[in-house]
Amino acid sequence: MHKGFLKTGIIIGALSVILGAFAAHSLKNTISDYALGIFETAVRYQFYHAFALLITGILFKEFPRNQIKWAGRFFIAGIILFSGSLYFLAIIKAAVQPGFNWVGAITPFGGLCFILGWIWLFMGIRKKVEL
Repeated sequence: MHKGFLKTGIIIGALSVILGAFAAHSLKNTISDYALGIFETAVRYQFYHAFALLITGILFKEFPRNQIKWAGRFFIAGIILFSGSLYFLAIIKAAVQPGFNWVGAITPFGGLCFILGWIWLFMGIRKKVEL
């Protein structure tokens, strides 16, 4: 399982760089500062949690516990819900499409997943498993 988190973290990290560069070079002059700020927040938290997944993969090798697995799963869910909803919201704001503000209500669930991921990561390293 640790290799899965490592691979996922690497891919998500690469996507973060790609999306960040896209925002800086292509979106900067085409969407509002508000929508760009939303997009940049999505990229920033996606990148933070790419590192969290890498840490999770490394720690799982030393602490092979279910809490570590769940931490990685929560981080992935958080990236999808938090960053994904913000990407969608930025696109909606850029396109000036009314009636889709409900998408922003998904974002806190992603934030909750991030928090749970960090808590489960802590729980997973509290005590080393004796083999």
